[in-house]
Amino acid sequence: MKVKIVNKSAFAAPAYATEYSAGMDLKANITDPVTLGPLERAMVPTGLYIELPHGSEAQIRPRSGLAAKHGISVLNSPGTIDADYRGEIKVILVNLSNVEFVINPGERIAQMVVAKYEKVEWEEVDELSDSVRGEGGFGSTGRK
Repeated sequence: MKVKIVNKSAFAAPAYATEYSAGMDLKANITDPVTLGPLERAMVPTGLYIELPHGSEAQIRPRSGLAAKHGISVLNSPGTIDADYRGEIKVILVNLSNVEFVINPGERIAQMVVAKYEKVEWEEVDELSDSVRGEGGFGSTGRK
């Protein structure tokens, strides 16, 4: 899939780290370090602008290493970038730990996955078909 990009950041455009990577790392396009205190959040600019093809979206997701090691996550995870959005991609980071975290210029702060999606057309009916699960919700399939 071809995606147009304008890169106004001080860093290279996002790229896949390995042959089988689904996401590309996004970097903080900041000139000075930003400190996130415990439970604080910040909109971190990337300097990237994209034009996605119709029928696709970009999802902004946390980086597993930042989440596991430092408690840093993407607040509205996954954040969705629609195909008609033309503004700068910014990442809403949140510090879920109990210690400060410093975001440095060029640091990899999130990952972006681009995917196709389907539009739905609602078909209103009076009832739904039966299934094995039925109305079983959260936790209904057990822990094992």
